[in-house]
Amino acid sequence: MTAEMTGADILIQALNDLGVEVVFGYPGGAVLPIYDALFKQNRIRHILVRHEAGAVHAAEGYARSTGKPGVVLVTSGPGATNAVTGIADALLDSIPLVVLTGQVGTPLIGSDAFQECDTVGITRHCTKHNYLVKDPAQLGDVIHEAFHIATSGRPGPVVVDLPKDVQVASALYRKPSVQALPHKGYRPQVKADPALIEEAVAMIAAAERPILYTGGGVINSGPLASQVLRELARVTGAPVTSTLMGLGAFPASSGQWLGMLGMHGTYEANMAMNKADLIVCLGARFDDRVTGRLDAFAPHSKKIHVDIDRSSINKIVRADIGIVGDVGRAMEDMVKIWKAGQHQARNLAPWFEQIDGWRARKSLKFPASTKEIMPQLAIRKLWEATHALKPIITTEVGQHQMWAAQHFDFEGPNKWLTSGGLGTMGYGLPAAIGAQLGNPNALVIDIAGEASIQMNIQELGTATQYRLPVKVFILNNEYMGMVRQWQDLTYAGRYSQSYSDALPDFVKLAEAYGWKGVLIEKPEELEAGIAAMLEHDGPVIVDCRVAKLANCFPMIPSGAAHTDMILEADEVVGEMDDEAKALV
Repeated sequence: MTAEMTGADILIQALNDLGVEVVFGYPGGAVLPIYDALFKQNRIRHILVRHEAGAVHAAEGYARSTGKPGVVLVTSGPGATNAVTGIADALLDSIPLVVLTGQVGTPLIGSDAFQECDTVGITRHCTKHNYLVKDPAQLGDVIHEAFHIATSGRPGPVVVDLPKDVQVASALYRKPSVQALPHKGYRPQVKADPALIEEAVAMIAAAERPILYTGGGVINSGPLASQVLRELARVTGAPVTSTLMGLGAFPASSGQWLGMLGMHGTYEANMAMNKADLIVCLGARFDDRVTGRLDAFAPHSKKIHVDIDRSSINKIVRADIGIVGDVGRAMEDMVKIWKAGQHQARNLAPWFEQIDGWRARKSLKFPASTKEIMPQLAIRKLWEATHALKPIITTEVGQHQMWAAQHFDFEGPNKWLTSGGLGTMGYGLPAAIGAQLGNPNALVIDIAGEASIQMNIQELGTATQYRLPVKVFILNNEYMGMVRQWQDLTYAGRYSQSYSDALPDFVKLAEAYGWKGVLIEKPEELEAGIAAMLEHDGPVIVDCRVAKLANCFPMIPSGAAHTDMILEADEVVGEMDDEAKALV
């Protein structure tokens, strides 16, 4: 298609050609031509959020749950800077986004004009790539290239900064050919080296204590990658663990599943990583929350690292074999070579006997209480009531996030949406809105904390406007729980500014926004309260009052080795009163 049109119309046509269905945004002066172009068409649905941070997190939730790129449209200046936290979040968690930002007219750039900022400079270090478009004739190609970069290789956010005069100027638009798309300097390697795959398969077959360490890259590779992971685990017999971002790629019901590893991972997962003779890292990056103290991390194991991001290999932990390529395709090649070569894994029964010994510690157990709701129990009851419905779970950030990761068992990919690398409070509610828009028939639940939910609580209005039946399940302990927990562990229980004072009445707040509110205060009310949430066909906030001083265990203290785990309350060092000791 070749036609002369305004830059704004070129943008909309390019988005249509790319199959974009939803844009999350907030208007302003520097993007009014684009909003006018949106007004004149009916193919792309615009979702009006209440804050630009909410727009980006909603786009992340949409992308993470559907596998499609999320698209954001914000104005210049504060519109762009408000989006930066979400952009940085998407970069660390490898979420494909294209963020369209307005900019003052090109003659005004650098003059400190109203609502001007150096968006390209500000986002240079938190994007996969960014553009400042100065010529409307280049706009179509830039948009197509931005989507290609955002979605290929290791996914990530791309920013396109659009001066207002470029939006109103006219130029020809021609849909680029597929061959013309890739950036000259951008050639991600997708197919892994066959020789390295063969070498890796031989190492797995020879290992006596192998472990498959999986990450968010398996999710990003697509739903088939999760199926291939299950087949790889089946043929090799190896146990499987996962990072926070990889939960759901392997079913929690499997006997080979060890649970999440890392700072709040299970005892058996961390011990197996330490004692394994071979670690096969699949789409993970050996981040600090997994390794603990680096010099003590898996000191006697050989390591195979498969990742599409070449820079991740040998960045933190030295790999014996580094395989660059799409992890899904690499695992598929591993399975083919394993079967073609008629490989037989060693007898892993002694390895699993050792693992069963670690499992016997029951590291996820928690104290029972008839007087207060233990937060772990609330998560388990929520799982019992909903897991057959295959819900999509989002979270905010804090203790509730870790409890959800530990106690809500996932069986499939794209059902767990959380902020991993950046740890962004306020992520969960807008992410749930994005997930609900991308999956209109799904049950979407944001497991939240009473402090974190307030970071983007204005997005309740977005769900109301678009009649989205999002559920928010708040574990309300009246503290910034993870901050308070660290103050228990390292600051002798001095709770400096970690108490959530002047909390709103969440039930009344829900009703003020047109939501249903449910209050749960006692353990015996849990099942009925969750049922009331599920029976309502609109949005619901559940204010679940949980034990105020419960702590999240297991836990690896900061700077400790990954085997130095705190499993029980009596292992906590600090000066706490008797009430606190009884609940941690």
